[in-house]
Amino acid sequence: MDPCPFVRLIIESLALKLPQPTKPVAVTSGGVYPTTTPCFCKLRLKNFQSQTALLPLSNGSGDSPPESSTSTAGFHLDALTLRRVSGKPVTLCVEVFTGRMGRSCGVNSGKLVGSVQVTVDLGVSQTRPAVFQDGWMKLGNDHEKPSAKLHLTVRTEPDPRFVFQFGGEPECSPVVFQIQGNISQPVFSCKFSADRSRSRSLPPNFSNKNRGWMRTLAREKERQGRERKGWMVMIYDLSGSPVAAASMVTPFVPSPGTDRVSRSNPGAWLILRPHGFSVSSWKPWGRLEAWRERGPVDGLGYKFELVTDNGPSNGVPIAEATMSVKKGGLFCIDRRVSKSDSAASTSSRSPIKGFVMGSTVEGEGKVSKPMVQVGIQHVTCMADAALFIALSAAIDLSMDACRLFSRKLRKELCHEEEESCS
Repeated sequence: MDPCPFVRLIIESLALKLPQPTKPVAVTSGGVYPTTTPCFCKLRLKNFQSQTALLPLSNGSGDSPPESSTSTAGFHLDALTLRRVSGKPVTLCVEVFTGRMGRSCGVNSGKLVGSVQVTVDLGVSQTRPAVFQDGWMKLGNDHEKPSAKLHLTVRTEPDPRFVFQFGGEPECSPVVFQIQGNISQPVFSCKFSADRSRSRSLPPNFSNKNRGWMRTLAREKERQGRERKGWMVMIYDLSGSPVAAASMVTPFVPSPGTDRVSRSNPGAWLILRPHGFSVSSWKPWGRLEAWRERGPVDGLGYKFELVTDNGPSNGVPIAEATMSVKKGGLFCIDRRVSKSDSAASTSSRSPIKGFVMGSTVEGEGKVSKPMVQVGIQHVTCMADAALFIALSAAIDLSMDACRLFSRKLRKELCHEEEESCS
């Protein structure tokens, strides 16, 4: 398996230093000095959606590093983007504003202070880490007048990834292809099944050894007619050997008085990998919970949380995502630790570091063929990649499992005895 080139553009250590006033400054009516006005910045890169970050104010003198700083999510440049720019430098523009972020009555509420530009050489960035800016930059072109200064670090690092795509919707038991440029080759096959007696397919001693994972398996018998349960996806390598699985261990049921799965009663999957030489012996790698909740943009959306059975992070979600019902979205496990992260943060304690995986999912009513990216440092063999394929299938199928119970599912998702299918 050969990876595809990716470059990560990282913007961190962001802080703002405002010029010292030459005259005494009056306190505003709200009792706040102007120098404590909230400040933020917008980061712009051509063909990418802009990002926004708060800017802490620095009172340090000279060119000393800021006392506190913030970071942004940065930009991920994939193989297509890298081919498009053909190694040419790109320009990162950072605009600094005072005031609060957001819009009021359709008008941006912030006032522009100034902007800076940093040139980034992507040709160099594909092969080795590089730093293009690290320190203070002056906002404004008038060198004789005091002006605000922006502190930032702009750096890149190569971030090659394996790229996979489902040949069809997971419930249709498709082949999974590895993608490299214009070349695609089959590497896995999926087998979806829906069986109400799914628990019998797990090892007899599975629940005894994994009580923490199986805490909500026992659901009320009377809900059986209004529950989605027993779904499972097996991932096979080209030889036909099972290498990973996703099993729905907690049924998706509507909350009392509603027709949707809620946060108080989420459905859940176990992501499983073979353990030992027995085909029937499986070990849980992670637990994915999903439910439906109201989002800030376009109403109801899907919420996901992933917990792995992996050292200090056990029981603490390592990834969360909210996706639009109509548009779908991206589920991403990205455990980068920037300079400004606290040593006591959850990200720092997690044994999982760096970009792990990302999976795109389509919204309701659209044909979904998930695209999966996996960081090469997390793949030592094909079975490692298969885990993330199984996780991606579970995420996609959860979109169907969380659909309103007043709506019918497609026939591939239903049990033979059920009639609630389209």
